[in-house]
Amino acid sequence: MARHHYGDLLALIAVARERNFTRAAAQLDMSQSMLSSRIRALETRLGIRLLTRTTRSVAVTEAGQYLLAEITPRLADIEAELQRVIAHNDAPAGNVRITATDHAIDTLLWPRLAPLLQAYPQLQLELNDDYARSDIVQGRFDFGVRHRRWAR
Repeated sequence: MARHHYGDLLALIAVARERNFTRAAAQLDMSQSMLSSRIRALETRLGIRLLTRTTRSVAVTEAGQYLLAEITPRLADIEAELQRVIAHNDAPAGNVRITATDHAIDTLLWPRLAPLLQAYPQLQLELNDDYARSDIVQGRFDFGVRHRRWAR
């Protein structure tokens, strides 16, 4: 099966929308000849003409209209999801496991972590009340808090 390049599909969408290679090429920040070559290569790979070109105009063929009707909404969905991922890239998310004494949880951790949980609802917090000297790696904790008296 031939591998299709998504950039060629985006180029097709731009030409179809603009109905002009020069304007579409400017929009895609490429030369008109490179854009024309990409469209021609796409048509060759698919084995069907997608655009009818004249010296003055560009029109989408019936096959091109069908393809555009199928791919345009899907590529728009992909773009929207990518933007959503980018927007949430800086937001903390996931599970944080902490082992600590009840005193440390009540007086040090909880007052500082409660506002953080409200600000970042994708963040999950698991607090383990434990006085034992735990191996945080083996216990799969992200970190542990102990009073100096119990740390030794």
